[in-house]
Amino acid sequence: MLPIDTVRAAFPALALADNGVPRHYFDAPAGSQVAGRVVQAMSDVMIGACANDGGLFRTSQATGAIVDHALAAAAAFFNCEDDEVVFGLNTTSLFFQMAPLIAHDWRPGDNILLTRMDHDANVSPWMQAAQARGVEVRFLEWDRESFALRLETLPDLIDARTRAVAVGHASNMLGTINDVTAVCAAARAVGAISIVDAVQSAPHLLIDVAAIGCDLLAASAYKFFGPHAAIMFVARALQARIPPLKVRPSVDAMPTRLSPGTPSFEAMAGTAAAIAHLAWLGEAAGTAGADQPLRTRLAAGLAAAQAHELDLARQFLAGLGSLPGVTLHGIANPNRLHERVATFTFEIAGHSADAIAAQLAARNMFVWNGYYYAWEPAGVLGLRERGAVRVGFTHYNSAAEVAALITALAAITGN
Repeated sequence: MLPIDTVRAAFPALALADNGVPRHYFDAPAGSQVAGRVVQAMSDVMIGACANDGGLFRTSQATGAIVDHALAAAAAFFNCEDDEVVFGLNTTSLFFQMAPLIAHDWRPGDNILLTRMDHDANVSPWMQAAQARGVEVRFLEWDRESFALRLETLPDLIDARTRAVAVGHASNMLGTINDVTAVCAAARAVGAISIVDAVQSAPHLLIDVAAIGCDLLAASAYKFFGPHAAIMFVARALQARIPPLKVRPSVDAMPTRLSPGTPSFEAMAGTAAAIAHLAWLGEAAGTAGADQPLRTRLAAGLAAAQAHELDLARQFLAGLGSLPGVTLHGIANPNRLHERVATFTFEIAGHSADAIAAQLAARNMFVWNGYYYAWEPAGVLGLRERGAVRVGFTHYNSAAEVAALITALAAITGN
């Protein structure tokens, strides 16, 4: 069990209050709060190792060590090799960067498969690449009752001319955890490149690219308690199929081969520190020792976080269910909560999403309203115009905060 007070103390922002009113952060799906060790790591780099890498002097050598450490941490996070990791600005930017490289040999008559559940970061880059190459775009739909992808339709959508399949690991609107392993296996069976958006799963689940069997996977560090940066897994087999993206004088080796320009070394250090924080959760829960391998500690830490978030999800759904006029867009069955992350999108009859979010903000409770760049699922649900309220919990949220949120929603709805 996570010691919630100890965990919360690891985040400086959680101690902030405004006019004596504490801040309640329920906005993690859009961007989590930052662990204190991340702030310290980035500050140390910018003061003590402010130099480009590749030089013979002290600060440059220190920068090189930071790069090596960050690549190793990201590799442990994904369960891949160091030379299969690329750092970037964010997942959206990395996918836009990769799309024309992956599409360089697509031809008219080919097709790609996207889903109606994904954040647009895992739709528009591939759609635009397909349009530029004259390639058909197909969509995998999801079931309105189960909130799961209709995997049984994959044989009708994937064929010998399918060049790429893109799928989200967890939905930023519905919260559904998708069976990405099955989707990637279907892509692999026809020689298609498989692409996974792990932005919403990375803060909650242990990512294992070897088990998933994907060719490309990305996650944004600012969603898993780090800085505004992203990490991307690029399988060696995929690296061999795409042209490099680099200036001529730079080496033709990873990560430089797919990393045009100088990276943010401080963001790399911060990302490694965020990964270290997740590993520390296993130590805090008493399920891993500090001397164990990073991957082992990550597994323990994320398991402890997931168990804590599952309790918060049960509490929130029970409270939300006590309010009249609520429509939840996602899995609500207590027996299926292992099929979702603790991200909840809902509407309350007679109250606009904007009004609810504004009234919660007045109570220093931070939630999102709108459709959160989930263009396709919002279209399925008819939410592009009116939007909905989104609440997200992570391991730094407490049961007391969830209770306060339910009380506030009850007051807003007059119950």
